[in-house]
Amino acid sequence: MKLSMPIHSLKSRAKNLARHEDIALHTALDTIAREEGFQRWSLLSARIGASGPASKILPALRDGDLLLLGARPGQGKTSLGLQLLLEASKVDRRSVFFTLEYTAGETRERLASLQAHEPQPRQDVDVVASDDICADFIIGHLKNAACGTIAVIDYLQILDQNRKAPDISTQMRLLQSFARGAGVTLAFISQIARSYDPKLKTLPDMRDIRLPNPFDTGVFSKTCFLHGGHGLFGDNI
Repeated sequence: MKLSMPIHSLKSRAKNLARHEDIALHTALDTIAREEGFQRWSLLSARIGASGPASKILPALRDGDLLLLGARPGQGKTSLGLQLLLEASKVDRRSVFFTLEYTAGETRERLASLQAHEPQPRQDVDVVASDDICADFIIGHLKNAACGTIAVIDYLQILDQNRKAPDISTQMRLLQSFARGAGVTLAFISQIARSYDPKLKTLPDMRDIRLPNPFDTGVFSKTCFLHGGHGLFGDNI
């Protein structure tokens, strides 16, 4: 299904609707989604993500890479992360989605939407939804993972909110060491700071990552930034 306008324009319409009608933004987004033929905004976003660049990004990732997927809300970063896992499962690579944001049911719904037109939808993405997700939790779950496994963590900044876990800098060093040793690829969905202004530059970059507590972002070997229907994938240099 082709949208009546780009997704960022639809989101602008939703913001205007929320302001003019004095309703919550998520309600306005769902209203716009229904006009486009989707029951909810999350389903629209997921469907658009299905045509994203995952099939090109996956072959460019090396075992042991840490990938940053960065975008403002509603730009398709979660859908891209899920699509990466679906692409991996198609070539018999283990794929795992660690989420601190969604329930397992919500994630399964998004995975189903991404495969709405597939004759044989994949059912083998491992979905792990828990408030206990941190570096030790991820490493423990993947300790026996085969080389070539790919996992997506949703999302980076929430790792920093678990007061029982080490600081974010320590966690990222642990995950980098584990990924390199095990040959596992880890992709981190990341928020972008509100200070990012698309009028000044088309896409965000590493300087725009929201970091409540700083850490060495050099741990990421690859990056992918999205905004307004555009994306840029490459080495973190």
